[in-house]
Amino acid sequence: MAGTNGKQKTARDMVLSLGVIVLAGLVMWLFIPHDDKEPDIKRVDYRVELLTARRAAPYPVAAPEGLAKEWKPTSVRYRGDDFDTWHLGFHAPDGEYVQVQQSTQKPARFIEDATQGAAKTERAEEIGGRTWTRYTGGRYDALVLQDVDGMKGATTVVAGTGSFEQLADMAAALKMD
Repeated sequence: MAGTNGKQKTARDMVLSLGVIVLAGLVMWLFIPHDDKEPDIKRVDYRVELLTARRAAPYPVAAPEGLAKEWKPTSVRYRGDDFDTWHLGFHAPDGEYVQVQQSTQKPARFIEDATQGAAKTERAEEIGGRTWTRYTGGRYDALVLQDVDGMKGATTVVAGTGSFEQLADMAAALKMD
């Protein structure tokens, strides 16, 4: 009898322990916030970096003017030691990502990096008086503007997960000073 009684206690204790663990898990679940909405993306102010880049870069640095307020700038950097590379990233109104990048790096290498490996197409678009070439890829699509008058060897890439319409909106808004 003693052996049977010990087994019953052990089984009963295991069931009780399991119940306590489940109850503790439910309590923790109740107190952990469950927010299924998209996180609020912080808007960055890129004015100082833009002024710095425009003073330092050997080419006219591109930045948008007149975009709707729903376009949130999320990242900015200028690296003079890295082929005078300018980067400005945006969260588009529909949640997609669109970036502007410029550099004096060899165009083939820079375009490969900035477009995440997108391939050049035969299609070009006239946007804002400039001819942009379309690139399509698995991760990013892009519009590329290469070494036009006054660009002094710089390549401009507007790329991201956004549609070509969004990329064109960004390209049209770019002012190069």
